[in-house]
Amino acid sequence: MSDAQNARYAIGIDLGTTHSALSYVDLQASDGEKTLDGVLAIPQLTAPGTVEALPLLPSFLYLPHPDELAPGELALPWSEDGEATIAGEMARSRGATTPIRLVSSAKSWLSHPSVDRRAAILPHDAPEEVTRVSPLEASTRYLAHLAQAWNAAYPDAPFEQQQVTVTIPASFDPGARELTAEAARHAGFVPTLLEEPQAALYSWIQGSGGAWRKQVKAGDIVLVVDVGGGTSDFSLIAILERDGKLEPHRVAVGDHILLGGDNMDLALAHLVARKLQAGGTQLDSWQMRALTYGCRSAKEHLLADAEATTWPIVVPSRGSKLIGGSIRTELTRDEVTAFITDGFFPRVEASARPAVRTRAGLTQVGLPYAQDAAITRHLAAFLARQAGAAAELEGFGGRDGHSFLHPSAVLFNGGVFKSAILSQRVMDTINDWLYMEGAEPARMLAGADLDLAVARGAAYYSYARRGGGVRIRGGTARSYYVGVESSMPAIPGLAPPIEALCVAPFGMEEGSELELPGQEFGLVVGEPVTFRFFGSTTRRQDRIGEVLELWGPDDLQELNEIQATLPAEGRVSGDVVQVKLHALASESGTLELAAVARDGQRWKIEFDVRGAAGVQ
Repeated sequence: MSDAQNARYAIGIDLGTTHSALSYVDLQASDGEKTLDGVLAIPQLTAPGTVEALPLLPSFLYLPHPDELAPGELALPWSEDGEATIAGEMARSRGATTPIRLVSSAKSWLSHPSVDRRAAILPHDAPEEVTRVSPLEASTRYLAHLAQAWNAAYPDAPFEQQQVTVTIPASFDPGARELTAEAARHAGFVPTLLEEPQAALYSWIQGSGGAWRKQVKAGDIVLVVDVGGGTSDFSLIAILERDGKLEPHRVAVGDHILLGGDNMDLALAHLVARKLQAGGTQLDSWQMRALTYGCRSAKEHLLADAEATTWPIVVPSRGSKLIGGSIRTELTRDEVTAFITDGFFPRVEASARPAVRTRAGLTQVGLPYAQDAAITRHLAAFLARQAGAAAELEGFGGRDGHSFLHPSAVLFNGGVFKSAILSQRVMDTINDWLYMEGAEPARMLAGADLDLAVARGAAYYSYARRGGGVRIRGGTARSYYVGVESSMPAIPGLAPPIEALCVAPFGMEEGSELELPGQEFGLVVGEPVTFRFFGSTTRRQDRIGEVLELWGPDDLQELNEIQATLPAEGRVSGDVVQVKLHALASESGTLELAAVARDGQRWKIEFDVRGAAGVQ
């Protein structure tokens, strides 16, 4: 077990959309807020037959043709024969020229509710002759690579015996959380899950060496803006004072927004394609995919290096139509910063909301990206929804009348913010909103580690769980509800109405199990049934067992529907069993709903898709 009491190390893994990383804290050499920590250099293929240890593992898999590479060219320190798939830097670089064999954004696909995430669907646009893998398998491969890298470096401290935390977006629903935990189990260990914005704040606290208490004070609201490769995540953390000590409390998280670095890469690719088209060069879909990966490298280098002014872009040729072979062009730093700043971080008013366009009736199967690319509009909507998020906390009253929740400090996370231009644009926009409501400007928290903060913070959290360091309080980030069908006579053309039963209140503490008080329900066993689940980031007042007859679109959001057949276990198929419902927020960060019969029989109803319910 990863939380074994004899663990030597607390390990944190950032399972990212574009990069993954592993950090650790030496439990025996750390005391209080003073930690001995480090980042694991991860051995990976960078070219055929070449292995290098790098601080980041690019989250890409390459699926080579059986005859593509010579024997021994895939060898790793822990495997002379290599693997059937290639993970890391070589996967990314080789996939840029052969994108039909490249698996990317597996983390985003893992949270996609409309596909079978255990099915071999990636690369989703690959031809039939290319072997595919599932989002679950891809995630498992990254985690297994990290575990093997650790064991190669620390053979006397086996990975599966350490205390391991894996990070997830704060906006992951219970199904995506459980699938992440399942990927870790397939990789050979049992993880604890931690929200990425919390991990970023943990890293900032750890890196301050205790000085964080001088940068924030009781009554502060810290806004964490995390823009990664595939998602934009927002969280709000209130700073309370308890018994003379500052104590962070996570009070709100945003929705799952598939909007991040991947969108920026694609947007830059279309910018370059238009430049080429103006010169008489037309790219096909295959070349556009290769161009997108080239633009990713250009964006990362031009945003991170203030000295870099241009970056070359090479698009492979297909056949003899294009004289001279590959197409060569370039992106400038000014082009990248202006295009991304104005397109993804426009200065908008606090009343701005993401645009919603009418969708086509037919669409290609793909990730459900956000329709509006303006991250600042999504941020404005989030802060407006959470205007009362801290109202019930001690010392946070008297803030009524605001049109949005006023943050007093901002912490940035994600490689996008390596460009000071982008973080400053967000700060300027937020402070414009605050100024218009007569509030003091927010301040930017300094010292964030944009590449490794999430991994470092996850390791520090694993350490803090054992009693060292600072803990962020908060519990579940949403209230959760199950749909209950009303009992009523049949009426032509009218389906029985659905009520929403609160089964897990906002802030439910990890490791707790709650029973719905004094209520019994009928559970259909032995035949196919459907369970509907809902979540809310705004209804903090609802208590377990509370029933909602009516709600608005901003109150509840429907989650994945579950279709399952619960085993009859000695009963007749179709029987309706009287049960009480229990909600369990596990220590690992997942949420379960259990139905318990009067005779003690128990069914676990997982927050997952496609027949995942079963007996516990």
